[in-house]
Amino acid sequence: MKDVYLVIGGSGFLGRHIVQQLVDRGDNVSVFDIVQRNDDVPFYSGDISDQEQVATALRRSGTTCIIHTASPPAALNDPALYWKVNVDGTKAVIAAAVECNVRKLVYTSSAGVAFNGADLTDIDERLPPPEQPMDAYNESKAKGEEAVIEANGKGNLLTVALRPAGIFGPGDRQVMAGLYRVFQDNKTHFQIGDNTNMFDWTYVGNVAYAHLLAADKLEVPSLAPPLSTVLTEKEGQTEDDLIMSPPSLTPTELSTISTALPPLDLTTGKHRIPTSESRPLGPYIEPPPNASTLLANFEKQPDNSYLSRPVVRTRFDPLSENSLMRQKLTNMDKHPLQVAGNVFYITNGEPCYFWDLPRLVWKELDQVFPGHRKPRGYLVMPRSVGLAVAYLLELVGWVTGKEPILTKFRVTYSCVDRWHNIEKARRVLGYEPQVGLEEGVRRMIDWWKGEFVEGRHTITH
Repeated sequence: MKDVYLVIGGSGFLGRHIVQQLVDRGDNVSVFDIVQRNDDVPFYSGDISDQEQVATALRRSGTTCIIHTASPPAALNDPALYWKVNVDGTKAVIAAAVECNVRKLVYTSSAGVAFNGADLTDIDERLPPPEQPMDAYNESKAKGEEAVIEANGKGNLLTVALRPAGIFGPGDRQVMAGLYRVFQDNKTHFQIGDNTNMFDWTYVGNVAYAHLLAADKLEVPSLAPPLSTVLTEKEGQTEDDLIMSPPSLTPTELSTISTALPPLDLTTGKHRIPTSESRPLGPYIEPPPNASTLLANFEKQPDNSYLSRPVVRTRFDPLSENSLMRQKLTNMDKHPLQVAGNVFYITNGEPCYFWDLPRLVWKELDQVFPGHRKPRGYLVMPRSVGLAVAYLLELVGWVTGKEPILTKFRVTYSCVDRWHNIEKARRVLGYEPQVGLEEGVRRMIDWWKGEFVEGRHTITH
């Protein structure tokens, strides 16, 4: 039987995209939120931190799968609100799900839960949240994620947490609003840092797609039984015996980690190598007799050359045999290559220099408002200077009661490496980004232009 979905926070930015994708594929979906912005699906109004209100919506909708995206915006200075929604609210959702015998829970966490202000380069899910969180938002997100993962297997519930990074796209009123404000104020020539730091931006439709994949695969059994089953099946076997002589990976496990994956080339495009049977014609006086075949082979034939490339790993690789066995031994009740009880980073897989995406947005805005920006060189501010300016602006803001446009967090955020390894999501969830960065920016600007024409912006130009 098909699942019946309840998207908690379904009126929000990401939640609405998830609802739309579920509707597009013909699923039964309802929304639980504090405000209703669309009327195309059943809506339940309620307080996420009230277990009974959540349970009532679950019973009335007949929900079998919860997708929990509700969260206050990351830029608020309200730790109490973050804790109420992201921690108390998430625990109330878990309790209501167990009470109503809901089978699945997909939780939207954040890539920021592992961020402590230092560079994060190609990190994977093994890195735990820092002891000193960067801010109240990510601290509360980490606590909510922890509660969700601990709830896996509680009653009849299966859970998974996704960690998207730098979400943008149509409907975004945080990143896009900030970039538009800078464009409107003619401050696009300012740069903090040297722009050599790599950053993960993720198109919102890709994040929504990953949530649907996670929901669909939560009940898929693990590739091999967890090691705890070995202890129950073999009389006299102890944990020390398993540690000294763990079972080898199964053929299915080995196939999962050794099959070559296609390149992520939505933005960069495909670059094919010409051969004698598949190539452009080049300069010629008379075309070769098989010209049409050569061109057809080169232009239309899919490039599957990656399938012949071996997957080379070291023992430090997150999906190496050594690493997987270490994860199995660390938690004998869970398989590292299953969906239930695990977390996954979700990005576009296209990390770029931090300031490149804002400049792509401003370039697209030039087409909407031609002549607004005047050509000028970049004014590059070193990180140390940026932190000093942010400190002074925060002091002024504390005295005047106005929020400064530049904060120490924003300076740090724009100057560090923050990109993530999504191979686990690709191999276990089957996740592949559907929309590249350039196309995602174009779609966001098209939406923004439509909002502007209709007069729905709070910022005027």
